[in-house]
Amino acid sequence: MSQFDAKAFDAPAHVAHMAKVMGLSIAPEWEATVVANMEATARAAGLVLSYALDEHVEPAPVFEP
Repeated sequence: MSQFDAKAFDAPAHVAHMAKVMGLSIAPEWEATVVANMEATARAAGLVLSYALDEHVEPAPVFEP
């Protein structure tokens, strides 16, 4: 599995691309906040994806608390 590098993730480019793909318009005064949230999400994803799992671990088909 490839590692996700949150530091190499280009959040401004991703936000611009996804806004276009999804047909969203982001008001200029909100763009910096959206990008900051995407950067924070990328850092969190990096933490989750960096956690090593044993080879025998499989995801549960249904989450049950």
